[in-house]
Formats: sequence, C-alpha cells, structure tokens
Amino acid sequence: MSGYTYMLRCADGSYYVGSTSNLDARMDQHGAGKGSAYTSKRMPVELVFVAEFDSVADAWAMERRIHGWSRAKKEALIRGDWNQLQKLARRGGGQATPD
Repeated sequence: MSGYTYMLRCADGSYYVGSTSNLDARMDQHGAGKGSAYTSKRMPVELVFVAEFDSVADAWAMERRIHGWSRAKKEALIRGDWNQLQKLARRGGGQATPD
C-alpha cells in the first residue's frame, strides 16, 4: 500500500507535516477542520507539498525527517530547489551562505 507525506501551509504561515495512506480523504479532513488539532486552529490550510512512497511506513519516516528541518529547508523542499536543499543539509539545516 502506498503512502504520502504532505505539507500544509496554515493561515498563520506555519507548516504542518503529515503522512497518510489516503491523501484525498486526509485533505478533506483538514479542509473540514477535523484533520488535526494544530491545523483546525489555523484554518484555512493549503497543500504545498506532497510525495508518494511505496509504503505508509516510508511516508511516515519522511514525515519524521521533515519535522526536524528548519523553516528554510522546508521552503526549499516546497519550491523544489534541490540546490538550496542540499546546501541547507550540509549546514545542518540552517541558513545557507551565498555562493
């Protein structure tokens, strides 16, 4: 069974990272304010990133990994800026220095 890791941008500008086996149903829950206590207090939310994995366990592992990332690193992932993501990873997730 495949799984998904996803990231939502909340109305207050914060990010919520989750994983699920049914992305459509989970987005419906978040949209109705019933997805999580965190997002229900920060409505509306917008899906800004999603990745599909071979299993829910792999999706959950990626969710846990992203939780530890800095805001800058999460935003590089959202943009698909792989060069910046790599720079931030080398620096421990902090701000990258200019080239």
